[in-house]
Amino acid sequence: MAGTDPIAEAGAEGDADALFVLTAALLTPERFLSVLGDDYPAACAALGLQPYAEGYGLVFGQDGLGARWTVVVDDVSLVAVAISSWDCGMAYDLSPDERSVVTGLPGWPLDLASRAPGVPAPHDPEPQDGDPDPLVPPSGTEWGSAQRRLGADEVALQWAAWRSRADDDETPAARAGADDGEASADHPASDDEQTSVDRAGADGTEAPGVRASEAHGSSPADGPDPYDGVRRAMAELSGYLEEAPPIGRVRADADPKDGPCMLRADGPGWSLAARSDDMAFVLLDEVPREVLPVPRSPQLAALLEGLAAMAVRPS
Repeated sequence: MAGTDPIAEAGAEGDADALFVLTAALLTPERFLSVLGDDYPAACAALGLQPYAEGYGLVFGQDGLGARWTVVVDDVSLVAVAISSWDCGMAYDLSPDERSVVTGLPGWPLDLASRAPGVPAPHDPEPQDGDPDPLVPPSGTEWGSAQRRLGADEVALQWAAWRSRADDDETPAARAGADDGEASADHPASDDEQTSVDRAGADGTEAPGVRASEAHGSSPADGPDPYDGVRRAMAELSGYLEEAPPIGRVRADADPKDGPCMLRADGPGWSLAARSDDMAFVLLDEVPREVLPVPRSPQLAALLEGLAAMAVRPS
């Protein structure tokens, strides 16, 4: 997402056909809002769109009555230039041509921090016959697939901090896991050993609170071993190397030929954030808010190398 200050204004206050543009995002195979789905086709389906290879731009704004709208455009280059400009702290008047508009959807899929000046507070527009239900952001208090993916995005975005925490919290169990390539399950973490992290997302949305787990599993008294889910995720990731998953399931932020890259991967019930030359972190639907470290090992190194080679990445 770009910055959250109002960028451009169109129309006038009180005009339901006006659009006060707040920010924008890309919806392409290599770059999409993970809150919408595990992969590009799923993200498109969440918005009722066909997963065209060229992708879309998503423009978020309010009309002159204050109602929230997500406007989908097919001018991906225009939206990409606007986002790049905003990321560099430069002003850019994002005013898509009406001919590029694919559809307008009520609501926002994310809770934006910015508000258009001079219009009523953000609210869902009055429903009209045949309108889809308004898009709504994921709950900040519940845990599910959307929150799990947002948590993995947070880990990737704040990699240095999470990596440093993994070093600081390294336990004999973690070191044993690094030696044999498997996560150990004999060191449960107490509540005092876990640190909660709550932060506002870089895109102005509220990222879910997630906490680092020093444990590499749970004792039987604590219930099921969370690393069963990690092993399942690793097995499914290995399967991606044999049979390609839907496009966008595995994404990299750069070409691995140019050096180490950040990897994000998702699957049914799990998300991974990793550096291609380092360790990995896994989040699971069934283990709310826990960030589970996977130490570097020869097996993990080979897996990440293969994933980096097949991942979609910005051109």
